[in-house]
Amino acid sequence: MIGKDNWDETQQKWTRYWRQENEGRPLMCVIARDPGVEASYQRAIKDGDKLFSVLCQGTGATLPPELMPRDVEDLYQDAVRMDLRYRHFCQTHRFLGESFPNIDADFGPGSMAGYLGSNIVFRDDTVWFEHCIDDWAKHPPLRFDPDNHWWKKHYQLVQDLSRLSGGDYLIGMPDIMENVDVLASLRGVENSLYDIIDEEDEVIRRVGEVGELYYEYYDRFYEYLKTPGGGSAYTVFQIWGPGRTAKLQCDLSAMLSPDNFRTLIVDSLRSQAQKLDQVLYHLDGVEAIRHLPALMEIDEIDALQWTSGDYGPDGTLEDWDVIYDQARAAGKSIWVKVYTGELEDWIRNVDRVVAKYGSHSLFLHFPEMSMAEAERLLGHAEKHWSDIEGTFRR
Repeated sequence: MIGKDNWDETQQKWTRYWRQENEGRPLMCVIARDPGVEASYQRAIKDGDKLFSVLCQGTGATLPPELMPRDVEDLYQDAVRMDLRYRHFCQTHRFLGESFPNIDADFGPGSMAGYLGSNIVFRDDTVWFEHCIDDWAKHPPLRFDPDNHWWKKHYQLVQDLSRLSGGDYLIGMPDIMENVDVLASLRGVENSLYDIIDEEDEVIRRVGEVGELYYEYYDRFYEYLKTPGGGSAYTVFQIWGPGRTAKLQCDLSAMLSPDNFRTLIVDSLRSQAQKLDQVLYHLDGVEAIRHLPALMEIDEIDALQWTSGDYGPDGTLEDWDVIYDQARAAGKSIWVKVYTGELEDWIRNVDRVVAKYGSHSLFLHFPEMSMAEAERLLGHAEKHWSDIEGTFRR
């Protein structure tokens, strides 16, 4: 792989992470700029250049002008241009720790909505799905449509990237999405909340249809994206597992009561997770924390990832221990994003997290950094974060 020297060791670390049996320091996503491009990066930052960040692993501050995206189609849908951009990123960065080169081939979070009739609207910094269903009672069952415009386009992109990559980098499994989050893209959030109140049985039925369809799409992508031996990576979250690996979520849960969540979502998540080998649950926003007891009852969820919402503090804040306590008590690994402050803040904050939760079931995701910062961080980790049992007891 381009820019990655310890891929075999990395796969072994990931395999142990899912079992809460990691040895040595925690798993760490550390992507460092080569010293040769550091000056151009710092210049771009100083000049306030608009940073191309859809690489999902860092910025495009070091991209030459001819590789910068010309429009949204170039950015999201042109496999040749995406391959050239990502190869440049790999050639100017090193994938240290348990990071690994993998390109983001997403059509936005929740692309299943596009396959089911929504129009996908691409922006340079986000993706939207236009509502397309007015009344579930008048809408036929949700079915796999091999001729859907967005499905054909997305499936072709993944095939093209698989061919162009030549094994030099992985392609992350796209964020297809699940349960009521897909329904909310098709109907709109407000309409979906009214549906839950007025037509609960219909919503339960449609959630079931989404769950059945998920693997119609996942399995087709997986055949192109699996690594030798059947492993797979999942976009954005920078995870890899020795088998069918995915992130599950329910962002609409922030607006649901615990009873609604148990009635509408838990069985769907459990059924979906049972068909996967590794499952990371993405918990988003403080309003979703109330659903943790129900989530932690799902044995097939292997790890928990928490985000405090847009622009909130990172995952090392002590206030979030109430979340990690429940995850570790349930025997789940934890995924912690570290970005608040500077390098010394990251080290100090993670010192606390490792001391409490140990190194055996912890993944730490850091921002792109300089090589000097990476060496400082990894050196500290090897010395202070290795084989730590942690003070937390289940």
